[in-house]
Amino acid sequence: MQGTVQFIVGGSGAIGSALARRLAERGATLVIAGRDRGRLEEAAGPSGAEVRVLDATDFDAMDHAVREVSERHGRLDGATNLAGSILLKPASSTSFEEYARTVAQNLTSAFALVRSATRAMSAPDQTGGGSVVLLASAAARTGLANHDAIAAAKAGVIGLTLAAAATGAPRGVRVNCVAPGLVRTPMAARLTANEASLKASSAMHPLGRIGEPDEVARAIEWLLDPASVWVTGQVIGVDGGLGTLRPR
Repeated sequence: MQGTVQFIVGGSGAIGSALARRLAERGATLVIAGRDRGRLEEAAGPSGAEVRVLDATDFDAMDHAVREVSERHGRLDGATNLAGSILLKPASSTSFEEYARTVAQNLTSAFALVRSATRAMSAPDQTGGGSVVLLASAAARTGLANHDAIAAAKAGVIGLTLAAAATGAPRGVRVNCVAPGLVRTPMAARLTANEASLKASSAMHPLGRIGEPDEVARAIEWLLDPASVWVTGQVIGVDGGLGTLRPR
């Protein structure tokens, strides 16, 4: 990763901060992006990352940020989308506004990054392509009650991963996806805040516990690594077995 240029959308979150720290330790040049400058600057401190404030669902804003990073550093080697949200409701009680917001935050943000990053990585003056990593969910691969909107959005991310990987392959642009189970993040605090809900959530995962941000970050780091140059179009479950197994 030494000398690579990495762009992380949602870089101030728990997984984004863990990823930035890991990439910085390996000598990558980092740019982290998100809506909240204060949170971004706090997250950037340990990694020395540059900060970009943007709405990840805005195509023009994403284009501008990616172009700025590419021009400033001469290339873009890796781009990761960690923007997202969690909505736990059945479709029958989900409003249009909640549905639209969930799709925008999870799927539209992923599409915006793929659109801009693959364009930069395919530019004539960039050799070697690059790696894009998206974030799906175990809920997109197994039926979980009350995950209707988020499962739909994350399933879209998986479909986008496969199509974009096929599109980018001739130019050496790799697109992969990580699908976590429940991870101990501030976003998931409502599910982990008390002992009873944490115990129930842990029991859903065959390995008997929820995940940690660094465990997801490790998988993303591996996919971003130029050494993983023959890996594309993959959806990797980092989920304690939730997406594919059933506990006894």
